[in-house]
Amino acid sequence: MIHHTLNRRRRALGVGLSALLAPALLVACGGPGHGSSAGDAAGRPSASTSASPSASPSPAASTSTARSAPNPASPSSTPETDDADPTPTRTPEPQSAEPSATRPPGSPSASATAPATPRPSGPAGGVPVPGSVLHHTASGGRTVALTFDDGPGPATGQVLDLLARYGAHATFCQVGKNVAADPAMTQRILAGGHRLCDHTVDHPQPMHALPHDRQVAEIADARDTIVRAGGPGTQVTWWRAPGGDFTAENVKAATDLGMKSLGWTVDPRDWSRPGVPAIVATVQKDLRPGGVVLMHDGGGDRSQTVAALAQLLPWLVAQGYTFDFPAS
Repeated sequence: MIHHTLNRRRRALGVGLSALLAPALLVACGGPGHGSSAGDAAGRPSASTSASPSASPSPAASTSTARSAPNPASPSSTPETDDADPTPTRTPEPQSAEPSATRPPGSPSASATAPATPRPSGPAGGVPVPGSVLHHTASGGRTVALTFDDGPGPATGQVLDLLARYGAHATFCQVGKNVAADPAMTQRILAGGHRLCDHTVDHPQPMHALPHDRQVAEIADARDTIVRAGGPGTQVTWWRAPGGDFTAENVKAATDLGMKSLGWTVDPRDWSRPGVPAIVATVQKDLRPGGVVLMHDGGGDRSQTVAALAQLLPWLVAQGYTFDFPAS
């Protein structure tokens, strides 16, 4: 009896203690309506989620920071960018460089189309003063000056015969060594009413590469040889540089010797023997009133020149040209 009474009192005491302890247990275990350090099941942010300025960045912020920072292990220190970045930090391509993917096949690159750095003008010896090399006839108008280089040679007599047939006269630019070998031909040229031009002693090319004294000698000695062959009173009015290699230096040398420098306006390149039709066509296409035509009576086989001249002389007459000498 006594034992039963004690057990009943213990149970009553336990119930009372449970009632007293229940509120404390609910607070400690995070019951309904109370905040939790881990956040609730509904996903409401915990107090720690309201990050202070010094809090660690979110995963997204960490990714953005890593993307904008240079990668020291990369071959280039240029940072990577993406399309969403409004201010990319990649070094821009030069404006003139066209991407190879968009360049039409076979088109030159920007560097290939850029203008080259200008080269110094004129050969050694300087550029001739404008107007110091003559390229027109003495009278102008519908006139033509026929000139023949590199003779006298085997074709010179044939040229003279054709000129006489059409009442034409011409200028012969003679090579000194050829004059010395056939002085009588120089006399025949003068007798036909034609004129003479100095074309150096040996026809050196390139003329401007010779030392100054040698250039002067080539011009002066050829003139003296021509004068001796022609006889007293022979005039050598012009000189012509081999290959048209005129410089201020050699033009002055000729001027000091009393000669003008003679160029041309029409060059059918008959010396290369391109064929009679080609020689004729070039002269007919390129000649303008007052022009100077360059052909050759020496220096090789000039049969094409002779045949072309036989066609050109009647054509010139039919076109109303008269024959003149170069300006002096």
